[in-house]
Amino acid sequence: MTVARLALLPDFAEERWPSMDLVAEQLLLGLKSGHADRFEAQFARPPFVHFTTRLLGQRGPAKNVNRLLNRFVTYPRFARKISHDFDLFHLCDHSYSQVIHSLPANRTGVFCHDLDTFGCLLDPGANPRPRWFRAMARRILRGMQKAAIVFHSTLTVRSQIEKYGLIDPLRLVHAPLGVSQEFFDSAATDPSPNIGNPTLLHVGSCIPRKRIDVLIDVLAAVRQRIPEIRLIQIGGEFTAEQRQQITTRGVEKLITQSRGVSRSDLTRFYRAASLVLVTSEAEGFGLPVAEALASGAVVLASDIPVLREVGGEAAVYAPVGDVRVWTAKALDLLQNPISAPDRTARLNWGERYSWQAHSAVIARAYARLLS
Repeated sequence: MTVARLALLPDFAEERWPSMDLVAEQLLLGLKSGHADRFEAQFARPPFVHFTTRLLGQRGPAKNVNRLLNRFVTYPRFARKISHDFDLFHLCDHSYSQVIHSLPANRTGVFCHDLDTFGCLLDPGANPRPRWFRAMARRILRGMQKAAIVFHSTLTVRSQIEKYGLIDPLRLVHAPLGVSQEFFDSAATDPSPNIGNPTLLHVGSCIPRKRIDVLIDVLAAVRQRIPEIRLIQIGGEFTAEQRQQITTRGVEKLITQSRGVSRSDLTRFYRAASLVLVTSEAEGFGLPVAEALASGAVVLASDIPVLREVGGEAAVYAPVGDVRVWTAKALDLLQNPISAPDRTARLNWGERYSWQAHSAVIARAYARLLS
């Protein structure tokens, strides 16, 4: 059997998007461990060029200029150079789809995590952007539309793609993200850790759609009934506005924020949490929901279709942005743990997601493309 050379094109490491890095890394591991008889998979990514560092430093506008130049100049040039070196190409992140213009599209697939990148085109009234930004988004979209295969992590994302008529449904492949084995192992070996003070946990960035404002307000409200409550935020960096809200609500001493946490440490945070909060108003998948359930944690998430799909009946839901309802449900789950979905049901639901299954779906799709 011929082994096909498969190039995985991940995000620049300098972008510092842990979730995108994780997806790419787990796919590479899955292909190497489970499908090496069919595919010789390897990362293919150019060095990041610091175009503006000497003139403008590395922060603010200079950082964004560097990102755009590397995405739209460095990466496409690199792709053209390697276009004859591989049999197949896989873009790990749809927001890099402009690169597909420089690749043989009939041998290229792309993973579409969500449609946020195209908001200014699909709903310009709600997402007003300058002309240059819309032109950039249009080039990315047209690149994705050229791909032979477009993978998506949830049926919710697929329905959105079909709603706007972006991609021929025959080219869409459902490939749910996975949960690393560490989360399942930790749930089995240490199901009842000593948690000390009741703890709320939020995992993810602090970008606007994560609704950190709701998280802070819920913490402040819960504190009125449970003074010893604490919040751990992992993976983000509070903005100036969020820090001001924290100060105004008087909850500075109740919050611990950490970045760069390993997966093994993250499993312990999930297991130690009294309640995991996912306050987002929009998600492409919502990996913390799946990870938390696989760890046996209790999850309270925003009532949006994608999180309902990922968490099913194993999680509890509250309307986006409704602090009063969020607070009431959080207090109920903290004070009456029996009101949460059964732990066995949470663990069983989490088992739906594995990186092995994720890589197997992608491998089968590329095998069909070659045939």
